[in-house]
Amino acid sequence: MAKFNLEQGEKELHNQTLFYEPQGGGKFNGKMVVTDRKLLYDAKYDMSLKGMISESLFMKWGSEGFLTIPKSEIVNVEVQKSFLAKKVILTLKDGSKHTFNAGMLSVDKLAEALKN
Repeated sequence: MAKFNLEQGEKELHNQTLFYEPQGGGKFNGKMVVTDRKLLYDAKYDMSLKGMISESLFMKWGSEGFLTIPKSEIVNVEVQKSFLAKKVILTLKDGSKHTFNAGMLSVDKLAEALKN
């Protein structure tokens, strides 16, 4: 499990394991923590076809990457729900979109934590 270092006085509001689907492609499985100040995501495995092939050829340990998004940069939190995919899509001040997919699990608490 990821160990997130929070700043003094920072409070964790929510944590969840889910997929991150960046705009440039890929699908990363990892752990997210939302605090009163920021979103932290530790991508453990690239679950895209390219990533799965790479993982089968080379044993990887640890993190694929770490994403930090200050809440002050988030301009929109959109929730999309279908039977097999519950998603939260963040739009940042720079126009970039970041999609987090919980599969069949709920994203309601995640969306609420991101809006607070």
